[in-house]
Amino acid sequence: MLALIGLFFAALLAATLVPAQSETVLVGLILAGAHPLWGLLVVATAGNVLGALINWGLGRFLAHHAGARWFPFSPKALERARKAYARWGHWSLWGAWLPIVGDPLTFAAGLLREPLWRFLAVVTLAKGGRYLVLAWATVQLS
Repeated sequence: MLALIGLFFAALLAATLVPAQSETVLVGLILAGAHPLWGLLVVATAGNVLGALINWGLGRFLAHHAGARWFPFSPKALERARKAYARWGHWSLWGAWLPIVGDPLTFAAGLLREPLWRFLAVVTLAKGGRYLVLAWATVQLS
């Protein structure tokens, strides 16, 4: 049970600005073989989506604080995400799983008032798909 809790929080933190590696935790747990694969995928995806939801909430409800020293995104990263999101709209959320740009994209979605239902649907599929591909590769290569 502690392993699943650790995976959940690693995935949650990895979707925020806290440096964390959920992929290594997931691969380690798959290789250990102590938990069903589907359970690991559900836990990792849920944690990662919750982390993205935190970013969306920051964008949605704390946008007026952008530029403050404590604010989680630099003005440069925020502007990059805003431009990408303005250009591609909710389709850019398919890149929410990407390192470096994914977190600012989920923040920009909140900032630009992406509807929560669509945000959750796309982000869940994107992040779950990434973990599914990682799990498949791990099983194939082990």
